Amino acid sequence: MPLTNQTLIFLPMLVVVALTFVAFIRMGAARGRAVKEGQDPAYYRAAQGSPEPEYAAAAVRHYGNLLELPTLFYAAGLTAFVLGAVNAWILGLAWAFVVFRLVQSAVHMTYNNPGHRGMGFVLGVLSLFAMWVLLALEIFARL
Repeated sequence: MPLTNQTLIFLPMLVVVALTFVAFIRMGAARGRAVKEGQDPAYYRAAQGSPEPEYAAAAVRHYGNLLELPTLFYAAGLTAFVLGAVNAWILGLAWAFVVFRLVQSAVHMTYNNPGHRGMGFVLGVLSLFAMWVLLALEIFARL
């Protein structure tokens, strides 16, 4: 049964948006630090020269990751909203995706254990997949 307040789906989406902006700021700070430490600024103009330090490259990868899979999350949230299909299951899965994405990000930007980071990623993918399965069932039920 749909929730009476369909806009609740935007709360978990806003958290992922905020995480993306935090990652963007972190990436800029890491690149600024790299230039201060002697990284050739030409690298950031044309990606030529010596590669950037690992801490800056990790921040760039982290930001890039937030522009990949989360696009399916945003699409799922918008689809649920437009269909009026935001229910407890959809909302719960959306929050699960957010929690697992936050875990993945925290691990990636701190001690970066691939097993821990991967677990957050896989659980996030599974929650997102479940969201889309529920949305697909809702769409097919309306045909």
